[in-house]
Amino acid sequence: MKTTKEYWNTLAEENSGMWEVIEGSDGNLTQLTIAQDPSSGDYTRLTKFKDGYCTKCFGEKSHNYPEEIFVVSGRLYDEAFDQWLEPGFYASRPPGEIHGSFTAEGEVVILEVSFPSQAV
Repeated sequence: MKTTKEYWNTLAEENSGMWEVIEGSDGNLTQLTIAQDPSSGDYTRLTKFKDGYCTKCFGEKSHNYPEEIFVVSGRLYDEAFDQWLEPGFYASRPPGEIHGSFTAEGEVVILEVSFPSQAV
């Protein structure tokens, strides 16, 4: 069962210290896991991109499990799809779908819901 927490503002300044820097991003990418199921590995996470950051150093990505993403703020260019993703954009990615690399325009926040328990 996923962890639960009462209402809290994940983007509020007083919670900025909870965000973790993603290794290899020189502080340009941070993440905040907001719910997780320790037994299944499923999780819900926010990822934040600094304005102008490009993830080419990480290359394209794919997972052997499904994931959903929702753009909360900013614009994000997905090179694999040759498409700008704007606030309100949603995707439900099947296992193995290639996405990225990404380029941020403005500070970008993405909501990600991942299901490692459904790995193929």
